[in-house]
Amino acid sequence: MTFEEFQAGVEKAGQKAPNLGKSLKLNLEEGIIHIDMTGDNGAVVTNEDKEADTVVSTNVETLDQLRTGKLNPMMAMMGGKVKIKGDMGLAMKLQGLLS
Repeated sequence: MTFEEFQAGVEKAGQKAPNLGKSLKLNLEEGIIHIDMTGDNGAVVTNEDKEADTVVSTNVETLDQLRTGKLNPMMAMMGGKVKIKGDMGLAMKLQGLLS
C-alpha cells in the first residue's frame, strides 16, 4: 500500500469519525498525516506538520498491518515498530478509526 492509498483510506474513515475533541498526527516515514477530530462534521485530514494530542511514529506498511489485524498493537510497540507520544487512550482508538 502506498502513502497516497493509505491517506485516501484515512480521509474516507475520517468522514465518519466522531468528535473526540483531540487531534492525532501520524508521523510516517513516507510523510505526515494530521487528523483533527475536534469538529462536528467528521475529521479534517491534512499533511500539515501541526501539534497534536497524540503522535504515532511508524510507516505505512506497519499501520496497514495493524489496521488489518496482521500485527498485534502491543507487539508492534514492544518491537519498536510503533512509537507513541502523548494521549495513549487516543492511540488505542486508532485501529478502530482506520478499519
